[in-house]
Amino acid sequence: MKVHRFKEVNATMLAPLAAKHFVRRMNPRTSTLALVTMALPVKVIVVGAGNRGETYAHFATLHPDRMRVVGVADPRIFARQKLQKQHNIAEENVYEDWRCIAEREKFADAVFICTPDRLHKDPAVALAKRGYHILLEKPMAVTAEDCAEIVAACVQNSVILTVCHVLRYDPTIHKIKELIDRGAIGDVIHIQHLEPVGFYHFAHSFVRGNWRNEAESSFALLAKSCHDLDLIHHWAGGRRCIKVSSFGSLSHFTKENKPPGAAERCLDCPVEGACPYSACKIYLDRVKKGWVGWPVSVVCANSVPDIESVTQALRTGPYGRCVYQCDNDVCSNQVVNMEFEGGLTAAFSMVAFTEQLCQRKTVIYGSKGELSYDRDRVRVFDFLTQKATEHTADSAVPAVFSMGGHGAADYHLVDTFISAVASGDPSLIRSGPEETLSSHRLVFEAERARRESRVIFCGQMNGTELPDQGEIKPWQQPRED
Repeated sequence: MKVHRFKEVNATMLAPLAAKHFVRRMNPRTSTLALVTMALPVKVIVVGAGNRGETYAHFATLHPDRMRVVGVADPRIFARQKLQKQHNIAEENVYEDWRCIAEREKFADAVFICTPDRLHKDPAVALAKRGYHILLEKPMAVTAEDCAEIVAACVQNSVILTVCHVLRYDPTIHKIKELIDRGAIGDVIHIQHLEPVGFYHFAHSFVRGNWRNEAESSFALLAKSCHDLDLIHHWAGGRRCIKVSSFGSLSHFTKENKPPGAAERCLDCPVEGACPYSACKIYLDRVKKGWVGWPVSVVCANSVPDIESVTQALRTGPYGRCVYQCDNDVCSNQVVNMEFEGGLTAAFSMVAFTEQLCQRKTVIYGSKGELSYDRDRVRVFDFLTQKATEHTADSAVPAVFSMGGHGAADYHLVDTFISAVASGDPSLIRSGPEETLSSHRLVFEAERARRESRVIFCGQMNGTELPDQGEIKPWQQPRED
């Protein structure tokens, strides 16, 4: 078995050039290197200073010559003051409400919108009209109509839009796309993709947390797995999904499954020791060992996490509740089946009850070979030679950087966005507005199929005609290799 190693090229690896306001970039479409002239540091405003906003803003600390955070808006005083202190933001640029920024004269180049899901559309549209380039946390919005309005506002005002489909910026995911495009497995026939959410992650985010209730946030497939349907859409290589079906439900985390004698809160529960979803285990045990990052940091969003503050949060806040007595209503497991133009099929599964936390697994079956992906390894089996080649991804982001999330994709996402804004080149973005809108529509169509227990014909839903099956499509043409 041969092993190949590859690295994602970024500004960190080319510090001497970056110092001269040049950065050598890997063009995601052609995989060729090109020099792009960098402007002065890109000035950024962060709207929503929570976990994601703080993570993306950290890029300015790593590369002050390329990005500077000059403003923040967040209704929580602790969150906005924390970001203000981290980036030395002037007091006149610190706001409780993003509308104050929209009412001002433009004072930055771009805005990071990291508000809750239902609060994406209004700031995105308003700030696009003010001429700000936009990095928008996923999902784009909670309805297809709002997604379309955001895209229209960005296109009409000639601003760059990047939705945080961070997995597209994962070096390993990028390698998979490169292998597919160069025909390593021939024509793609079928894609199997699994997202194992993680048992305590699901309990934290989707039973007790911000994404537990659709009326307050969005449905699970959109909130958690729009990443994954976007990847499948990406790997399909421009083929439009024409049919989709879906099945799923909320399992286990219901009042009917409450253990006998269980209390409303884990701190008071006599059977807490036998529960794997105990808030004491998920939060208190971690902080006692000195861990104050996610998910502990979310529990104490308005204070510094320690044993006392975490205990108080579990006693009074949502994260201390019994998982069998919450107001959660989103699916804990769901499957989506898709048929794309040209006969390509795909199957996606999202499962809450897993040991691994978001360690996606993929198998892509082609006419000439099979590609499998697990963690940071890509394995290609060639049908002709009957030999396997393994590709191992090495992230170029040092471990000490606190932007190693999603396989260092968080870092590469912001790196690419800042380069695109500085150079005025939206082609650097790996998911343009129309493509992102298309993959979001697929998510809405899949959820509609689940709710209505039927197959959705995507072209009919979008008001477009289904393709003529007799027509020869580009992906049906014989390869010349």
